[in-house]
Amino acid sequence: MANPQPAVTFDEIRALIRDLPGPDLEAGTAALARQNQLTKPRGSLGRLEELAQWMATWQGKHPPELRRPRVSVFAGNHGIAARGVSAYPAEVTAQMVQNFIDGGGAVNQLSEVADADLRVYELDLDRPTRDFTTGPAMTEEGCARAMAYGMMAVEQGLHLICLGEMGIANTTSAAALCTALFGGDPADWVGPGTGVDATGLALKVETVEAGLAANPGASSDPLEALRCLGGFELAAIAGAVAAARLARTPVVLDGYACTAAAAVLAKLDPRALDHCLIAHRSAEPGHALLIEKLGKQPLFDFGMRLGEGSGAALAIPILKAAVECHTGMATFAEAGVSGQSSGPSGGQASGQVH
Repeated sequence: MANPQPAVTFDEIRALIRDLPGPDLEAGTAALARQNQLTKPRGSLGRLEELAQWMATWQGKHPPELRRPRVSVFAGNHGIAARGVSAYPAEVTAQMVQNFIDGGGAVNQLSEVADADLRVYELDLDRPTRDFTTGPAMTEEGCARAMAYGMMAVEQGLHLICLGEMGIANTTSAAALCTALFGGDPADWVGPGTGVDATGLALKVETVEAGLAANPGASSDPLEALRCLGGFELAAIAGAVAAARLARTPVVLDGYACTAAAAVLAKLDPRALDHCLIAHRSAEPGHALLIEKLGKQPLFDFGMRLGEGSGAALAIPILKAAVECHTGMATFAEAGVSGQSSGPSGGQASGQVH
């Protein structure tokens, strides 16, 4: 991150979240009306129908489009990495960013399969956040600047943005953030992350407990939780989620750390993530609990826990399928097929399509 001037303050972010635009009900209603006329029994495409309507509702237009998807991966380093909470050293963050640039990451392959534009954003990798067991991970200015950086990554004209992260030790940060936001025992939120053993897991729990003790204000305000326990890449993701709402761009969230970053906005306003889908249920155990707290339903569960936007990228073909079925299928009238009709009691009688 090239030290941009802060475009927002915490007070401005709170005001922005209060004034986020709502769903485009006209576009959503138009999508539902078309779904009911397509050559199939109503509801027979299951969640694909819901996804097409969701896309139209949050793009603010009907029919929805998905020709310009983007995968955005934010990378940041964490001071707590020095405590040994990850199976990998902090320098792996920069090495993996270079791997993405060279085209060698899983997210590169998945983005290519989905025909999606992949962008990687580095946030002060040479200057990690502070070790949050000794005090706040970021200053308010530093956190706000990272959020502003994430906002600037959202361009007009995108049909979908998929968010992901890269940051050694950020599952520990995510666990601390979730404990502050939702309460409970830190052990409920901590998982193996990069594959630590039982000793490493105990160290992660101890680190989260120490972080909460060192930052008592984190449990009283979502933005303070992000500032005290989060990371630059997590703040950027929160900023990108907010900016996408303003730009009428639906969002797909990746796994645990990414969803934890977005959860900050949900605690500011329960409607703040209505334009977001969670791609998959991560194998990281805290993610399932977080999904439950947010009241979301992930698209799939493949036992993935890689991060780097991999699950979000994998969701793109599913959404493309939903949009293509919605826009490309013929209606009963166009195909000359007898459609559904109301039965004698006024209920819906499903016509069979062969």
